[in-house]
Amino acid sequence: MGAITAEVTITNPADPARHWQGEFLIDTGAIDTVVPGRRLREIGIATVETRRYTLADGSSRDLEVGGALVGLMDGFAGVTVVFADDNVQPLLGATAMESLGIEIDMNSETLRRLPSVQL
Repeated sequence: MGAITAEVTITNPADPARHWQGEFLIDTGAIDTVVPGRRLREIGIATVETRRYTLADGSSRDLEVGGALVGLMDGFAGVTVVFADDNVQPLLGATAMESLGIEIDMNSETLRRLPSVQL
């Protein structure tokens, strides 16, 4: 399967007029959503804590996290966003996908909205 990307909007829940849109890699292997830290700071997202993450190469890093609204396919969800290095490829993680009610259609390698979100 090839890489699937989508235009995703990150919005400051305290000030919805402040948002950033970018091309995100859909990464169901990642739990949280990864955003260049500079972009989050530009729209006023505050860090709330630091968490230890295991990266794809097996190394571990402590990274700051905050909360934001994530918009995709006419839906939105409140999710944890990771303040990553400024040059990182943004990643939309599994938690955001589940909260948005969106899945990958493996046959067409596209995103599709589920008929309902499970509680």
